[in-house]
Amino acid sequence: MATSNKDVAILVIDDEEPIRQLLVAYLSDNYRCVSAASASEAMTLLSGSSFNLVLSDINMPVTSGTELCQYINKAYPDTVVIMVSGMTDIAYAIEAMRRGAFDYITKPFDLGQVHVSVERALRYQVLVAAKRYYEQSLEETVRLRTAELRSLNEDLNRMLEALYRNYRATLRALAGALEARDVETSGHSDRVVAYSLRLGRELGLSHKELIALEQGALLHDIGKIGVRDSILLKTGALTVPEWEEMREHIAHGLRIIDGIDFLSGASPVVGQHHEKFNGSGYPLGLSGARIHINARIFAVADAFDAITSDRPYRNSSSYTEARKEIVSGSGVHFDPVVVDAFLAVPESEWTEIRKIAKSQDYIEHIIDRHEIRSFVISLKRHSGLTGPLAASRIA
Repeated sequence: MATSNKDVAILVIDDEEPIRQLLVAYLSDNYRCVSAASASEAMTLLSGSSFNLVLSDINMPVTSGTELCQYINKAYPDTVVIMVSGMTDIAYAIEAMRRGAFDYITKPFDLGQVHVSVERALRYQVLVAAKRYYEQSLEETVRLRTAELRSLNEDLNRMLEALYRNYRATLRALAGALEARDVETSGHSDRVVAYSLRLGRELGLSHKELIALEQGALLHDIGKIGVRDSILLKTGALTVPEWEEMREHIAHGLRIIDGIDFLSGASPVVGQHHEKFNGSGYPLGLSGARIHINARIFAVADAFDAITSDRPYRNSSSYTEARKEIVSGSGVHFDPVVVDAFLAVPESEWTEIRKIAKSQDYIEHIIDRHEIRSFVISLKRHSGLTGPLAASRIA
């Protein structure tokens, strides 16, 4: 653990006593720790004492951790909140980000992970407090401390990038939760994201557009969380009513991300990834350029991964066979322009992308870091998001 700092107060909230005791015992050597078994008990403690950090469970009776997080952000904006979740409920995970949580830790957690998250949150709190002080200073004071501000902004830029990595980790966790229901699609989301981004770069998409494409590719099937396992995992042919229910996963997906500003860019792929270039797809029967470019890109990336990946009912096909099938679908299922972009990338590069699809370095190589920072800040400017973004700015 870090050097002891008993001036830092941490409030641990969990309705499970063993978890409370474990966290308090681990953190008490270095910080002043108080625990609460419910949100109402926590509110009482917050009204009487000042806390630097709140570490709260999400699933609690009466008042949830996400509701408590929103309350803390409004009533005690200087207090940083870290949520703890089993990540079995996707809606709660998304809601925690919406309501201003700085970070979240999954159960069962590693105490080392708790340490890193707490240290990062406290460093962020110090940076935000320092930045607020400097912004309120006179112009002469600002001039005298230019060097300090430059260093501060560099730290904040790194923090913004870290925040985006947290957002991305959240999306990957959601996609992974979906894949866990269907073992035959393991790794599919990471690969289709990498393939989509490579096609997007080949087609000249801006970095902002690539961020939206990445989100859409990751969450394209998020609506399947609302489809029954008996239908989703059925090995035989679906009946007409079952097929109609399966098609509803698009509407489910759009409802899940509706109103979440940092996921707004995912909507075109989530809503249109089953449309076909000739208009024979669903749900709207869109054709040609009426289908969003991100959905047209995703269609080729998704098909490429499906053809070249093993399935229980068939073995994977070669790149040559995949290329032939994609070319045959040009103008029917796929946009010919996107197909041409696919053919322009050599087979060796597709093979390498498949190997490193899970690497964060690959994604950040495609998307410019400055654009990532701008994207995170835009969440606050355009949506009024609370939490750590509320004080963030790029100089």
